Amino acid sequence: MLTAFDTEVASVTLCACHVNVIEFKRRFIVSVEPTRGGIRMKEQVKAVLEKIRPSLQADGGDVELVDVVDGVVKVRLQGACAGCPMSQLTLKNGVERILKQEIPDVKEVQAV
Repeated sequence: MLTAFDTEVASVTLCACHVNVIEFKRRFIVSVEPTRGGIRMKEQVKAVLEKIRPSLQADGGDVELVDVVDGVVKVRLQGACAGCPMSQLTLKNGVERILKQEIPDVKEVQAV
């Protein structure tokens, strides 16, 4: 099915993919992002990080989502977490464990 778009950017969720169509210099760029249950994985990760965030903030730290690529979640630890020698333990046994538990498609969490 072909669809004409009145705007320069259109976005739609089809089956298990989120499709972005962008008109750029009279050419269409189409990007397809896998989704889970109609919600993009990045949005799911953001929601889970919001649940985790209060625990980190209680100790003076925080976490920022940088990107999600092929199931690999990239985060930036901030505040007290950024310089803490236990940050890798927090990242793997805390953040990664909870993300994998809530979102089975998450393969790994990396600090950047």
